Amino acid sequence: MYETITLAIEEDIAVLTLNRADKMNALNTRMRAEIADAAQEAAKKARVLVITGAGKAFCSGQDLSDRASAANLDLERTLRDEYAPMLKAIYDCPIPTICAVNGPAAGAGANLALAADVVIATESAYFMQAFTRIGLIPDAGGTYWMTRNMGMAKAMGAALFADKISARQADEWGMIWEAVADGEFESVWQARAAHLAKGPSLAYAHVKEAIRGSWDNTLERQLEVEGRKQGACGQSRDFKEGVLAFTEKRPPHFEGR
Repeated sequence: MYETITLAIEEDIAVLTLNRADKMNALNTRMRAEIADAAQEAAKKARVLVITGAGKAFCSGQDLSDRASAANLDLERTLRDEYAPMLKAIYDCPIPTICAVNGPAAGAGANLALAADVVIATESAYFMQAFTRIGLIPDAGGTYWMTRNMGMAKAMGAALFADKISARQADEWGMIWEAVADGEFESVWQARAAHLAKGPSLAYAHVKEAIRGSWDNTLERQLEVEGRKQGACGQSRDFKEGVLAFTEKRPPHFEGR
């Protein structure tokens, strides 16, 4: 079905793999469209989405290998018509999303990773806002996610200097959830994905909405949001099962509703 990615769904876990290893999984028009489509497909058939890369890199960003095409690239149109739908498909995905960064994530590739709810990176990976090296500004959501994840000072430095940020630094700065040893990387993200796939999916969806919306709310407004969403969760079968499992001292069996 796809040419530039693969999508495998098993036991409620959808794994979307960027599959242009010979190009360090650089993003082209087709890949962006396929990622958007696969994210929407995963939301219908799975309870968690994992995005990772084939080969040694996660994603090197925009494919600039064809210099003739790159010179004539309409960046504003490309961002509006190709990047925005891809990023929104990930960010707006109703199920939890994990980006398993298996190697370098540069430019738009770094910001593709940051679009996920949770980023887990192998220690040998790095992130780089490489844009100013070719006379551009961070795009693909970079100015949005970096500032929120690690603050103005770190975001500004990352954008201006275009330095490599190691996975360990990214972890310490709050840019990502965690950096793990290379030898443990695959087992860690798989365990995290399995945990979410068996969890209370309705509550997860409300968690995402509440935390993201908090940036625009006063405390009073956010408390109202929490109350409304908690009321909805309190009516769910998962809440009833969670309480019953707690009283019976057994693991809960959530259905996601």
